[in-house]
This record gives sequence, structure tokens and C-alpha cells, in this order.
Amino acid sequence: MREDEKPLVLEMLKAGVKDTENRVALHALTRPPALLLLAAASSGLRFVLASFALALLLPVFLAVAAVKLGLRARWGSLPPPGGLGGPWVAVRGSGDVCGVLALAPGTNAGDGARVTRLSVSRWHRRRGVGRRLLAFAEARARAWAGGMGETRARLVVPVAVATWGVAGMLEGCGYQAEGGWGCLGYTLVREFSKDL
Repeated sequence: MREDEKPLVLEMLKAGVKDTENRVALHALTRPPALLLLAAASSGLRFVLASFALALLLPVFLAVAAVKLGLRARWGSLPPPGGLGGPWVAVRGSGDVCGVLALAPGTNAGDGARVTRLSVSRWHRRRGVGRRLLAFAEARARAWAGGMGETRARLVVPVAVATWGVAGMLEGCGYQAEGGWGCLGYTLVREFSKDL
């Protein structure tokens, strides 16, 4: 990544994360159990606050903040530059930055590597950029596992409900869904993995 590309790359990463967080929060808060809890909290606050608008908005704002903080805590921040982490940038022949990738080691021995960020510019989607970044991530994970003395290389890619269209690409590349996490019985993030 060139020095003059840093602001564009950071903006692409922030936009991808912000968009995903907002869409996941919207998905989580429009499920029936969440709506019921929000309605109950709003009704209870109506008597305490004596303000209908505040009683209606306060639970929603708090719930959105909780979902976003939970996602950030679960996904973590960008790994430090260099090493396994990146971020690495995909550039088209014209010099346009069209995608960004960041990796992190798994939390436990044998977990392999984990994609922490994979973002493709809206203008360059459906052109194979994501597949190329994923192939690069697999090569980095293999090299990292070999350097760490791991017996097998593995790559885990979390996919938020807001971007489940990516699941088809991952399955086409040999990844398998192995679980996920969510709240109130609804899956918000599915994890795909592949032994390399």
C-alpha cells in the first residue's frame, strides 16, 4: 500500500464496517423477540420518564449501541500492519484501489488464521476481486501456519447477516459453514472455514 492510498483504504474499511454494523443492528432489532423487548422497555419507561418520544427512542438507541459494541468486541480491531495482519490492498490496472483485506491469527492453537476485514469497493464488486483477495488470504494463512510449525493451515471467514450474499462465493471456493453467533435465537454472523 502506498502512502497516498492510506486515506482511501481507511475510508473503505470504515465504510464497510459501518455499513455492516448498521445492517446487522437493523436485522437484529427487527426480529419479533427484540421488538417485543423494545416495546416492553418503552412502555415501562413511559411511566418513569413522562415523555412518549424519549421513552420510545431511548431503548432503540441503547439497543443499537449494544449491538454495535458487541459486534466490535467480537470482531476486534484491525491487526497491526505487517506480519499476518495486513491490511493488503487490491488495485486494478488503472491504479484504483478496489479491495482491502486484513487477517489475524486465531485465538487458540490450531485455529488457523481469521479474516478480520474483507471489503470490496461498490464499483468493483462482482468482478472477481473478492475471490482474488480470498486466494491471497489462503496463501498467507498457509505460509503463516508453516512458519508457526502448525500441522495444518486453516482460514476462518465470518460473514454477517447483512452480507450473506458472500456465503455463495465462499461455498463456491470450498468453505463450509461451521457455526456462528447471534442473539435472541437469531443468527447474526455465520462462520465459514476451510482447511488449506
